[in-house]
Amino acid sequence: MIPLHLIRQFQHQLPRPAIASLAMLLLLVVWLLPTQSSKANHRVAINKPASTAKAALTVSTARPQLTRLTQTLAANGDIAAWQEASIGSEANGLRLTEVLVNVGDVVRVGQTLARFSDETVQADLAQANAALLEAQATLAEASSTAERARSLVNTGAISTQQINQFLTAEQTARARVAATEAAVSAQKLRLKFTQLVAPDSGVISARSATVGAVVANGNELFRMIRKGRLEWRAEVMASELSRIRVGSSVKLVAANGTRLNGKVRIIGPTVNPQNRSALVYVDLLSDASGEAAAKPGMFARGEFTLGSGNGVTLPQQAVVVRDGFSYVFQIKPDGRVAQTKVKTGRYLQDQVEITEGISLQDEIVVAGAGFLNDGDLVRVTRSNAVARDNKRDTKDAQ
Repeated sequence: MIPLHLIRQFQHQLPRPAIASLAMLLLLVVWLLPTQSSKANHRVAINKPASTAKAALTVSTARPQLTRLTQTLAANGDIAAWQEASIGSEANGLRLTEVLVNVGDVVRVGQTLARFSDETVQADLAQANAALLEAQATLAEASSTAERARSLVNTGAISTQQINQFLTAEQTARARVAATEAAVSAQKLRLKFTQLVAPDSGVISARSATVGAVVANGNELFRMIRKGRLEWRAEVMASELSRIRVGSSVKLVAANGTRLNGKVRIIGPTVNPQNRSALVYVDLLSDASGEAAAKPGMFARGEFTLGSGNGVTLPQQAVVVRDGFSYVFQIKPDGRVAQTKVKTGRYLQDQVEITEGISLQDEIVVAGAGFLNDGDLVRVTRSNAVARDNKRDTKDAQ
């Protein structure tokens, strides 16, 4: 700074315009020169270490693991009966007098399902039996006459023509007996048909039988799921069929949440030209609780087990989904995180497979990953201390 007495001394010696110019020059110099305090503050700012920056969050980390994973193929489909048997009437024109089973009943092979009126059949059977007795009597008489004729063949007592007539009458009577025996058998069969029995063991799935109805021959009265067996008909894209093998195990989840197990029985021989998919038929394994809950026509999702292989996995908590993409946060040497885009694969309990984007040597944020942004400075600690540290940081910020 210039002493004030010198400025006053020059003030009397210099003209006024020169004095004004000199004053402006002095003011400009004072404004441009930094003060001692500003220099000190600048020096402190330069010497301040970057390490004193506050961490954004306390996190825990983990390294990717090489895990044995089961390879699966997901598909959708409907549960259906393995085979359905149509049980109809063979007693033509008879009245239905009794229905013994209903929908949902479990029946065994040979069990009586319904009964028809048998009075007419009993009468026809009695008539056939009477005709049989008559034919047998006629046969006995014809046989006796034919036997006497045979004994007189060489004596010449009767002509050869008469002998042939007696022998022919015997054969005719014998044929009539056979015909009446067949009629008796037919009436007995009709009588048997008055008892409608189950052709196989299974579960009754439909019933149209009504007591008092006169049923025509061949009309369906019951429908039955044979053996009670159910199957899952999965729709699989044609490009995936080569990965499925007969006998492969399948795990299913029905629409009501029931979990079922099955095995591939057969792969459909044709492909639907509309959606390029084929049906894969899966037998549901015997499981009383499972099959009781699963019903034909129910929708189910399933996974075919294709084998197993190694895969890189991380805890599901480490993967953050943003804008439709999956990301993880890698810890860099300077303590900051780098947001990295990854591709995910299969899920195994609390682990997720990472197919692309990281290596086994990377250190990945697990707890707290959902609150981070690219470049954030973090403090790494153990998993059981993350929640406590983050709570303390939040309180300090408030």
